[in-house]
Amino acid sequence: MTDVPNTLLGKVMSVLNAFGADDDELGFAELGRRTGLSKATLHRLLGELTEVRLLDRGRRGYRLGSHLFQLGIRASVERRLVEVSTPYLEDLYERTHETVHLGLLEGHEVVYAAKIGGHRQASSPSRLGGRMPLHATAIGKALLAHAPTRLRGEVLGSPLARLTPRTAVTPGMLRQQLTKIRQTGVAYEFEESRVGLACVASPVLGDDGTAVAAVSVAGPTTRFDPRTHAASVHAAATGIALTLVRRASLTSGH
Repeated sequence: MTDVPNTLLGKVMSVLNAFGADDDELGFAELGRRTGLSKATLHRLLGELTEVRLLDRGRRGYRLGSHLFQLGIRASVERRLVEVSTPYLEDLYERTHETVHLGLLEGHEVVYAAKIGGHRQASSPSRLGGRMPLHATAIGKALLAHAPTRLRGEVLGSPLARLTPRTAVTPGMLRQQLTKIRQTGVAYEFEESRVGLACVASPVLGDDGTAVAAVSVAGPTTRFDPRTHAASVHAAATGIALTLVRRASLTSGH
């Protein structure tokens, strides 16, 4: 029996950690023995973990859910992306001395996985690990333009929040922007997420043409013209994509 922490998270982890490498399914009684949780607490946790797909219910008991596997793969992919991207992001910062981002697609939002900015970085709504709506940021639009068709349809069919007077909130306007982004490989933002902020972004494309990430540079409109840095941002995104392909090829032995 394991020591049971007095926190909800600790109890959840005691259930998940009860599964050994050779365990396919564990019954209620065995989980109770391994965790030391009361029957009432264990029953409630098993129900909630099954509901959120961290556990699956089998014929003989419970097994670790497929969503745990997906989370593990995602964490591995994100670590590799940040590792591969960092030299390119640092080079972009040295070229521009403005705020540089690496963003990932998560639902209808962009999640900021990396951010580099100096002492004079622009006041930006982004933060490491933070989220912003796809339609209101250059990096989000770069991701959305190269997202699966179904996701683009969901975003265009949903209410688009107006963050500033310049945010694109009509589906027609956003659709035109996304079409141009797919043609040029570059997305722009002019005071759409915050007044006074401009940004240029480019997608990191996978083999299937969908975006696995996007890179951006943002700065204050008083000194930063994103169009002058479009080529550098696009080159960085392309370099990251090629490096990912090269590493995958070496890993697979091809």
